[in-house]
Amino acid sequence: MDSWRGHMPKGMMLKSDGFASNLSDPGHSFTLKSFCADRGIDYSDDKIPVRIETFSAYGMAFAERMVPELEDKLVVALDRVPGGYRLELEDGESITTRRVILAVGITYFGYVPDILAHLPPEFLSHSFQHHDLERFRGKNVTVIGGGSSASDLAGLLCDVGAEVQLVARRPSLKFHDAPPPSGPRSLWQRIRHPKSGLGPGLGSFAYSNAAGWFHYLPKSVRLKICRRHLGPAGGWFAKEKVIGRVPLVLGCKLAGADVRNGRLHIQLLTADGSQREIVTDHAIAATGYKVDVGKLQFLNEEIRLNLKTIEGTPVLSSSFESSVPGIYFVGVAAMQSFGPLMRFAYGSDFTARRVTRAVVKCMAKDRVSVSAPLSEPTTK
Repeated sequence: MDSWRGHMPKGMMLKSDGFASNLSDPGHSFTLKSFCADRGIDYSDDKIPVRIETFSAYGMAFAERMVPELEDKLVVALDRVPGGYRLELEDGESITTRRVILAVGITYFGYVPDILAHLPPEFLSHSFQHHDLERFRGKNVTVIGGGSSASDLAGLLCDVGAEVQLVARRPSLKFHDAPPPSGPRSLWQRIRHPKSGLGPGLGSFAYSNAAGWFHYLPKSVRLKICRRHLGPAGGWFAKEKVIGRVPLVLGCKLAGADVRNGRLHIQLLTADGSQREIVTDHAIAATGYKVDVGKLQFLNEEIRLNLKTIEGTPVLSSSFESSVPGIYFVGVAAMQSFGPLMRFAYGSDFTARRVTRAVVKCMAKDRVSVSAPLSEPTTK
């Protein structure tokens, strides 16, 4: 839960509906709905946005109830050894295991455009770096991006008293439609726009319920779907916090940036070819995330070099196992193999059950072949 608790801005709300924000347990018993009922927190399956504070508290309560033995320690090195892998932890402890499931989330994959990457940290940061926005009160801040992170940040920065503007390449910002009114939906509406954990629509319904089949689509089709489906867009609730409150500089491309006289100067190229400059105290790149396993520096070089990848993402088997036997990737790193579902908490149930079956099967094989040399792990 580190990404949610420490790297998402206070006051943010999830785009996922309440019913689609459950974590996965064997009996589906500890849902977000039941957690909110126990705590007296307002909840709706799809009408009330889930606050980041509520989801974070739910995640911690889930861990305490379902996996009380969980240890919160940072892995600083993962090396291959005879029979499996050795993990070095930040406190010096070492663990040897046959299999490792990497659920690294988005922590390592924040993307900053190359044209901004040279700027010093006092003038440029990524949206992932900000939980408490109070430090920007009274400052002039420029948010760069056109998706959910950008619109959320811009609205919340405005709330804390920052002088904020939003810059995006898109000619207009996109927001998801507000939830439908209460009441029964017609048969046609249910067929044409079926409800799913990724939102309404046939595509979202398919990707929510057929991640296993997605794995067998041609590579080019999978990549195209992952790039296009559920592209950058703010939540329906963010629209009123941005439109009419935050100055928008749209349809502009970044042309350069430099620091002069203690201020950040950002050069833009407009749609008609003219140039424009913005002078600001600080810029926040709300430019999303790009998976690149090469950024996982805790993996030793041998493992990284032997990971087969597509555009930086690991190529996975139908059980989430990578090309390095015994190493599994779940979450957003698995999106190219299993589809858009992997970007959301709703995908945790499919993932947990699929990986668990595979690991249990491997463990059974380990017991049968206990006399086999440890240097030849039976993980396939």
